[in-house]
Amino acid sequence: MSAYGLLVFSLIYALAVAVPGPGVAAILARALGRGVAGAPAFIGGFIGGDLLWFTLAALGLAVLAERAHALFLGVRFAGALYLLYLAWRLWRAAPGTLGDLAPPKRESAPQLFLGALALTLGNPKTMVFFLAVLPTVVDLDHLTAGGFLMIAGVIVVVLPLVLGSYTLFAARARERLARPQTVRWLQRGTGAVMAAAAVAVASR
Repeated sequence: MSAYGLLVFSLIYALAVAVPGPGVAAILARALGRGVAGAPAFIGGFIGGDLLWFTLAALGLAVLAERAHALFLGVRFAGALYLLYLAWRLWRAAPGTLGDLAPPKRESAPQLFLGALALTLGNPKTMVFFLAVLPTVVDLDHLTAGGFLMIAGVIVVVLPLVLGSYTLFAARARERLARPQTVRWLQRGTGAVMAAAAVAVASR
């Protein structure tokens, strides 16, 4: 794969990751509630999901993935339910503390990883990118093993950089919020956005 082609993919992929969607909404909600705690495992789930979608596209299994309707429908609803769960916690949390925004502390790293993985696999934005946009950027029919590894490397580097930036931004904003009324509006506004994102995931 040429350096130019890799650069084009990197720029388009970074833009696709940065565009707000269900994944970004979930990242922001967690960071507002817990800061950076649990972020590596959570972001790891997004990386795993993107790598899986890329592998399916690169191996020519996109058609098979599209035909496995029941499986991906289940994954999609699992991701939507996870978003609704986060939205519910945001809406009902007491405004006195931002710590109540986060999921329970008993969530382990594997749970965080699997939650983000399910959200990624069922995210329409991710599906569209890897099954429709990616083939227009990368010639998958002539992709070599080296090209595959280079693109996978871009995913592993770019995605945590973008989502990590969102995490740090939200964590810093969290530290500056002190007024309970401001926190309440933030909670409910973010919760409403996440609920809308869950509906979008489930209905597409």
